[in-house]
Amino acid sequence: MIYLNLFLSFLKIGALSFGGGLGMISLMRDECLSNGWLTEGELLNFVAVAESTPGPIAVNMATFIGSSQGGILGAFVATLGVVLPSLIIILLIASLLKNLLKHKAVKAVLTGMRPAIIGLIFGMSIILVFNLIFGMSLVFDTISFDLKGAAILGLVALLYFAWQKLKKKSISPILLIIFSGVLGVLFYGA
Repeated sequence: MIYLNLFLSFLKIGALSFGGGLGMISLMRDECLSNGWLTEGELLNFVAVAESTPGPIAVNMATFIGSSQGGILGAFVATLGVVLPSLIIILLIASLLKNLLKHKAVKAVLTGMRPAIIGLIFGMSIILVFNLIFGMSLVFDTISFDLKGAAILGLVALLYFAWQKLKKKSISPILLIIFSGVLGVLFYGA
């Protein structure tokens, strides 16, 4: 039963979300919390690991969540569920509608979806920051400020902006992830 539930949940996520993996995180959060698969803290850890590992974040998240709930078979069915809608859509677009993006209506739909995708990513970022720094997963939760988490966020942001100012270009996200991982080991211990 868990395998069917994983497959259908991630099939729904893959079919209904736009904006890439980051746009899917809010839907994955809702599914994981409503099904009781992960806590908010575990989900944050999965996002950090999925962002740090090679490959698309949505596939990594589906694989990690599926694995945590149903082992190797759970990882397979969750990953299959999240990639299947995109695979089918890409095959349909490639085979039937080669000139789809030339139509004004299609351009208008995609342009109209951009603000919603940005809103989903921004909203999920706010939720993650409030959970990480203030220990809040709901609006009326009590605040438990995490000074170490705030310090890591501040130092990573400082490095990012200092790098841009001094080097006149953006720092590699990989370096930021490594830097934040080192800070995590230093602040929280191994």
